[in-house]
Amino acid sequence: MVGPERPQFVLFGSSIVQLSYGHGGWGAILSDIYSRKADILLRGYFGWNSRRALQVLHKVFPKDAAVQPSLVIVYFGGNDSMGPHSSGLGPHVPLPEYVENMEKILIHLQMTIEFQNLSEKTRIIVLSCPPVNEDKIRGNTSGIFSELLRTNELCQSYSEACIKLCREMDVKVIDLFNALQSTDDWMNACFTDGIHLSAKGSKIVVKEILRVLKEAEWEPCLHWKSMPTEFSEDSAFDLVAADGKTTLNPSEWTFYREIQWD
Repeated sequence: MVGPERPQFVLFGSSIVQLSYGHGGWGAILSDIYSRKADILLRGYFGWNSRRALQVLHKVFPKDAAVQPSLVIVYFGGNDSMGPHSSGLGPHVPLPEYVENMEKILIHLQMTIEFQNLSEKTRIIVLSCPPVNEDKIRGNTSGIFSELLRTNELCQSYSEACIKLCREMDVKVIDLFNALQSTDDWMNACFTDGIHLSAKGSKIVVKEILRVLKEAEWEPCLHWKSMPTEFSEDSAFDLVAADGKTTLNPSEWTFYREIQWD
C-alpha cells in the first residue's frame, strides 16, 4: 500500500473489464482522467459469468475490509447471455437466474456501506449487456471452441432485464446495448472482434460513466472535476513562467488528452 490514500474505484466484471486497459480501453481512459484523484482497480475475469462472480464476491469485496471502495462499476451479462451448450457446460446462465445473481451481487455491495462513515458510501454503477456484431463473430469461428451462440436478441433481453433490476433497486445503470448503437457503423467501429470493445467503443462507455457521475446527486461527488487533485499546491520547483519570476502549476493540465472530457 502506497500513500496518500485515495478513493478507490473498482471495475468488476468479465472480459469487457479485464481488457479495458487494451486498445485504448475505458479502464485506461478512466485511470488517466482520475490520475491524482482516485485509484482505478481492475478486477476483470475473462470468460466469467454471474455464477463465477458470486463464488468470489466475498473475496473481492470483503465486508470487513478497513477501506471500502468509493465506487464499483459492475459488468456481467455478455457471457451469461450466450446460448446454452447441449453438454450443459459453458457460460450460459438462464435469464431468471442471471437477474437473481445480479441482485445478490448488488445487495452484497450495498451492504458494505454499513462499515463506512455516511460521507463515504460505496456507490455503484452497472453496465448492461452490450450488443455484438453477429456477422463478425460467425466469421471468427475457431476449431478451438464450439460454436459461439451470441445474438443481439439475447443480448437485448439480458440488457433490459439488468436495467429493470437496477431501477427497482435504485442503482445507477448504463444502457450499453443502446448507447453503443448510437454511433454510425457501430457494428464495425465499436468492437475489435465483434464482442470486445475497440477504442471508439470504450470512449462511448467513458462518456456514459462520466455523465452518470456528473448527474448523480452523491455526496461527495465522484465526478473528476469535483474531486481534489493530490499534491496540487503551487511550488517553487514547478516550471518557470515566461516572465522569469513565477512558476506554472501543472497539476490540473489536461491539454495532452485526445478528448477534453466533461
